[in-house]
Amino acid sequence: MTQPTPASPPPPDHRPAAQAEAAPSVSPGALGALGPGVGHYENFPVASWLCPPRLRPAVAAIYRFARTADDIADEGTADAGERLADLAAYRSELTRCIERAAGGAVVPASERWPTVFGPLGLAIARHKLPGQLLHDLLSAFEQDVRYTEQQHRYGSTDELLGYCRLSANPVGRLLLHLYGVHDARSLQQSDQICSALQLINFWQDISRDLPNGRCYLPADTLRRHGLQVADFEQASLEDTPDRQAVVAELCAYARGLMQLGAPLARRVPGRAGWELRLVVQGGLRILDAIEENGHRSWQTRVTLQRADLPRLAWRALWM
Repeated sequence: MTQPTPASPPPPDHRPAAQAEAAPSVSPGALGALGPGVGHYENFPVASWLCPPRLRPAVAAIYRFARTADDIADEGTADAGERLADLAAYRSELTRCIERAAGGAVVPASERWPTVFGPLGLAIARHKLPGQLLHDLLSAFEQDVRYTEQQHRYGSTDELLGYCRLSANPVGRLLLHLYGVHDARSLQQSDQICSALQLINFWQDISRDLPNGRCYLPADTLRRHGLQVADFEQASLEDTPDRQAVVAELCAYARGLMQLGAPLARRVPGRAGWELRLVVQGGLRILDAIEENGHRSWQTRVTLQRADLPRLAWRALWM
């Protein structure tokens, strides 16, 4: 798939909205993660009541697999070598899980990750999940650890999109697999939504990532504005139109990418389609909040609030 260049954000989709069925109301729980045991804020609903009940265990298993790997890569005080060793052990467990599930064997609980691989094995066996997509996610987390250790700087938005192809796009493709959606157009739009969500998360988390040694600000965008990463490492409050212009450009690109993928939500059937509408609108609302804050996300991290739910539901209805 050819991605648009960062210098010219992709245009929004202007086709008429299609109303496939009556929209369900949205409860506050729709923005929650999984409930007890997964204490992570997310910009989107995960296995919420909108998810078809028969698919909810598989969606939860995929989320917990990815979330646990992300924590291995990011959380705690381990050094890079320890994180990579743990991710290698995690990958070995995944390989065994896939092999056992493919052979029809019951996947025993892992000693180190008992809540991850048992449910994941059931999901793989029941839904024939593509194992390579799960391995791709681990490759992204390993890359994150190595790049953070090396203080690697992404050279361009295209390089960032290469990371998104491992870190985000596999999740969307796994969900489409569960929904029985496999056509090329849908896969492309899923990739656009997932890459946009990953980029939005980057621009939302600048104030958190830079102090932790993680930098996703693309060098080519910084150069166009005469800036360096160091210019964002001080959360000063003075007027900084150049820094704001960088964040505004990056957010505009993410918004355009999301708008290109958004029509997928009108084609995914049933309740899953409504959940996807909320995913899209949650990402767009974060971009709105960053803009409302003057594109100063290297100073302040914005999040979705319960007060945003009526707006998200209304926008989802009219997609």
